[in-house]
Amino acid sequence: MLKADTPLYLGIDGGGSKCRAVIVSSDQQILGEGLSGPANPLRGMKVATDSILSATQQALTCAGLAFNDMSRLVAGAGLAGVNVPQYFQLFSDWQHPFKTLHLTSDLHIACMGAHQGGDGAVIIVGTGSCGLADVNGQLIELGGHGFPYGDNGSGAWFGMQLLHKVLLSLDKLAPQTMLADLLLQELAAANAMELVAHFMHATPTTYAKFAPLVFVAAEAGDETALQLVQQGAGFIADIANRLLSIQPPRLSFIGGLAHKLLPYLPAQIQQQVTPALQTPELGAVWYARSRNQTQSIAMSL
Repeated sequence: MLKADTPLYLGIDGGGSKCRAVIVSSDQQILGEGLSGPANPLRGMKVATDSILSATQQALTCAGLAFNDMSRLVAGAGLAGVNVPQYFQLFSDWQHPFKTLHLTSDLHIACMGAHQGGDGAVIIVGTGSCGLADVNGQLIELGGHGFPYGDNGSGAWFGMQLLHKVLLSLDKLAPQTMLADLLLQELAAANAMELVAHFMHATPTTYAKFAPLVFVAAEAGDETALQLVQQGAGFIADIANRLLSIQPPRLSFIGGLAHKLLPYLPAQIQQQVTPALQTPELGAVWYARSRNQTQSIAMSL
């Protein structure tokens, strides 16, 4: 049984498709975990904050803690979208229920988790795509600009390209492709207009859901799908090469599409990829601890 005054840390990894939460004790034991929907403020502050609170509540329940214990949590949150100043400000102004909230980007906590706070580089290939390298204080941050004008090579990008190619194929303006059969079957749709109706108000998360179909078709040898995968892999390889230009000691790939895309990257990049040492949500805990210690030292001076 945890004492009421025992410090508790909350790590939040809020992406475009889902939000993960983990509660960790002061002696670094994982007490509980939670999972909910998207926590990107570009989708709306209410959607994002509801996802954070839902994932946190699940983690509290998993840990055998009560709702009121939320006020004990020293929270670190890495969120997609807060690299945009206006969204960082919105979250900074949020009347959150935690003891404290230390805010940064999902990319930052991914890098911290992957290399346990040490120097290194990380590329996220999930709903969106972005990369960060931190070497001897030199920071390179790439991508994370948002969909559809950014996030090339991401799940959302692959999903939109899939729909684009399928519609052209169904109109006989492009070669036949297995992608058409796969998408029609997946949505139980009969024709192009039924597909259009399904995607009319689609979010990046919706598009990303269908990205794996591109890889299914590519692995079956479909030429259109292979071209798409190679194009997406080219975008991610460009990010990797830019990050590797400052010689990070480690490079990790994370995100739902990372393992699917990795085999299509150039061999010299694949050879430098090492597994992430910790998850992004544990990177967020590490971030919360370091920020909390820095503030405590500052207050004692």
